[in-house]
Amino acid sequence: MVACGLSFGFAQDGTREPAPATGVNVLRTLDYHAFAPGEKLSYVLHYGWLNAGTATLELKEYPREIGGRKVLHAVGLGESTGAFKAFFKVDDRYETYFDQSGVFPYIFVRRVDEGGYKFSQDYTFMQRNGQVATQDKKTYEVPAHVQDMLSAFYYARTINFDQAKAGDVFTIDTFLDNELWPLRMRYIGKETIKLRNGKYRCLKFQPVVQEGRIFKDNNDLNVWITDDGNRIPVLAQAKVLVGSIKMELSGYEGLANPIARE
Repeated sequence: MVACGLSFGFAQDGTREPAPATGVNVLRTLDYHAFAPGEKLSYVLHYGWLNAGTATLELKEYPREIGGRKVLHAVGLGESTGAFKAFFKVDDRYETYFDQSGVFPYIFVRRVDEGGYKFSQDYTFMQRNGQVATQDKKTYEVPAHVQDMLSAFYYARTINFDQAKAGDVFTIDTFLDNELWPLRMRYIGKETIKLRNGKYRCLKFQPVVQEGRIFKDNNDLNVWITDDGNRIPVLAQAKVLVGSIKMELSGYEGLANPIARE
């Protein structure tokens, strides 16, 4: 449940064979100001008319360096609440340890417990070698600076959308479920939306999805992020084959920039 929000509303558009490693990769450094340690985002999730759950995403500075580079630690939690919890219990935890300067992951941890279905993932990203080691002791070749599903949320916020035009598609290579996935989103335009806690000036995106699997078509999934230096999602709406889902920002603290509220 929480994965939809934490992935910044990206969607999977088919698997792709991992690109072979090209030797020792030079680790990048990005110039960004969208987030900083101390940020915490809170969301409420609705399934139809039910308040289905809550999600939080918190970012902290990790006390140890990796390879002489500073590291940030993000933890995403999602759980079902109220009446929804009575018939479908959700208790999810996602963690990523990613390079502060380059915004690419070193370690990804995933613990899923949804309706009694449980599974775990532990990925170690060897970024210099272009490889990922999984919990089942398998190693995969991947492109330089490949993301996990949670670090992709932060990397997406470093993208400069100032010159984006309606119809432009942005892609992030992500290693997910032992495969390389191109996570893609299409820019729609600017829009001001009203939530329960106020109005926000936003950029609207439609993740590019595989039609007929969960969503009927691309118009059934929309994501709004703040049109400011933070680029945080404030609303995600999806029409799925068995109903509708909405994720709405309910609180925030420790933002690196003023938020685009009216």
